[in-house]
Formats: sequence, C-alpha cells, structure tokens
Amino acid sequence: MTLKPYIYQKNDWPNFSWDNDALLPLVSKVRNQQGKLVGKMEALGFSFKTEALLETLTLDVLKSTEIEGEILDVEQVRSSLARRLGLEIENAVYSERNVDGVVDMLVDATQNYQLPLTRQRLFDWHAALFPTGRSGMFEIVVGDWRKDSTGPMQVISGALGKEKVHFEAPASTTIDLEITDFLNWYNSNDTIEPLIKAALAHLWFITIHPFEDGNGRISRAISDMLLARADGIPQRYYSMSSQIRKDRKSYYNTLEKVQQGYLDVTRWITWFLECLFNSVKSSEITLNKVICKHHFWNTYAKQVNNDRQKKMLNKLLDGFEGKLTTSKWAKINKCSTDTALRDIQDLIKKNILQKEKAGGRSTNYELKKIQQE
Repeated sequence: MTLKPYIYQKNDWPNFSWDNDALLPLVSKVRNQQGKLVGKMEALGFSFKTEALLETLTLDVLKSTEIEGEILDVEQVRSSLARRLGLEIENAVYSERNVDGVVDMLVDATQNYQLPLTRQRLFDWHAALFPTGRSGMFEIVVGDWRKDSTGPMQVISGALGKEKVHFEAPASTTIDLEITDFLNWYNSNDTIEPLIKAALAHLWFITIHPFEDGNGRISRAISDMLLARADGIPQRYYSMSSQIRKDRKSYYNTLEKVQQGYLDVTRWITWFLECLFNSVKSSEITLNKVICKHHFWNTYAKQVNNDRQKKMLNKLLDGFEGKLTTSKWAKINKCSTDTALRDIQDLIKKNILQKEKAGGRSTNYELKKIQQE
C-alpha cells in the first residue's frame, strides 16, 4: 500500500502559508478573551495569583500526560510543582521521578519562556520525561534523536494485522537538518503573530517527530512556551493541554488531515486558535474557586480571629469532602469538641457559617454565600 505524500515531502517544505484575513478575527477573539482573564487575575493578591498558577499548571501537567494515555497522581503533581515554584502547601507528598520530569519540563518552558530553544534544552526535556530510559516496558533512546533501528517511525492504530498508518515521520537521517531549520525559525525575531507562531511550532515539531516517544508532550510544552512569550508573563491561567484532552479526537483527526495535505495550514491554525479560545474561556471554571476565596477573605479577613478558623474556612473554600461537624473540626485541629463548638458558634454569630438545613443525626455546618462584585 502506497502512503499519501506528507507535507514534509512537498517541494516547498517547510515554507508554510496561511490566510491572514481569515485568521485575524479569530486571533482578535482569542486576544480579547486572554485580556479579560489576565485583567481579572491581576486584580487578585499575590497569594491568590500563586494559587491560581498552581491550579492551572497542575491541570496542564495532568492533561498533557493523559492525552498520551498515562494517568499521573494529582497530589504528586501538585506537590512537585509547589516545590519547583517555591510554594508551601498543606499535605505535600513525595513525587516520583517521572512526575518530577514532566513538571520540570513545563516549569522550564513557562517560567523561562524568554530563553532560546536549543537542541540541548530539548534533550534535557526528553531525558526528564523518561528518567529510567524506558517508555513503559520498552527501552528507548533518551536525550537524543530517534535512530529508526527497527524501521520507520509511524503513528499507528488498530488491532494486530489490521493496523492503520496515520502518519510516517521523516527519516531519522534528516532529523538534525530538520531541527536546525526549526530552531532557527523558532528563535528568530520574525513578525509572525505570536499566537499563530505557537500553532505553527506545534505542527512543525510534531511533524518532524524527532524522538522515539514524548513528541506530543514536548510539542505542547513548546506551544506553552510561545504562549507565555505572547502573554509576556510566566503566570499561566489557562491550560491548552486540558482543552486538547477534551477535543482529543478532533486534535488527532485535524493533525492527520493537515499532515497529509498542503503547506497552506490555515485549517490547522484555525483549529489551534479555536482550541486556545475554548481553553481560556473554560479556565474561568477552574479559577472560579480561587476568585471566590479572594472575595471571601476580602470580606471576612478582619473578623476571623484564630488559625483554627482560618484553616477550616480555607478547607471549605477549597471543597471540603463530606459534611463539616463539630467532631471533624476538633479532629482536624487537634482540639477539644468544646473548643471546636466555640469556634463554630463564633463564625455563625459573624454570619460566616450556618447550620445546614438538611437534618440528620448530627448538626452539619456550611459557608454562607456572599455577594461577589
């Protein structure tokens, strides 16, 4: 069976083209949404912005890895990120090397976005992703380009004997030249709209497919790096990988069609920008918890007198599991039930807590809703 020619086999590769007039309204829509989000977050205090950053990066790491079929432990990811960002969080846990590796890559890409992208940086990211030199059960070349020792690098689906080839990457002998062109373009001071450049970088790198494994995660880190550069800030308040995970089927379908198409990649950039717009928009749900906490403490900070109350209120704001009772309050704070009851009654008098309306064997308590600006 003869495979369709891929875009890297075209005579003009890698001279991409696109319809600027068709894309500009979409670019403006994304920029407007980004501006609203950053403006909303800038109004928060440092600690709340830091919390939002931690929430977003945790989601980004989890979803970028999940796209590849690997599920990481959320608490390990959160703890690893907190350590690398110099943040103190409650109940931090030990994180495994493979978790630390993907965290190291994302933190480097987003926090050091102004630094050039180099071969060595790509090798370091790849080595961090595969600290044992294995992908699952298989030993792979780590921190270097693939060698194609067992045949061409192909993206395949389907049962054994009924495989479908979605994509065949350029020969390994061409990778160094391909990467040279890519890095020269990436690090150049061109006039391409930064959001469009992020889309092109993602497509270009994943088409070269230079590593035996990890190409998808690294291509998304490269996009995140350019998006951080476009925003001009290291703080990430939206997760592109999270949205790609939601749209994984259309992501792979669009990539396949574009990689078997022409060098006019308007279709891919359109998909990328729509995905980016949706990721910024949906981030409001993720960040709403942080914003609610900000409004809460703006309203009640002067009325909360002790650390036990602050601790429990933050737990409620973060999403307390189960029902809050006097005995749970006492257990968490390592205090007597009498002390717990006094803490709770004080917050009820101040109109911060209230008894839940639903009855039961024990009295449960919940936060009273406050009006947000």
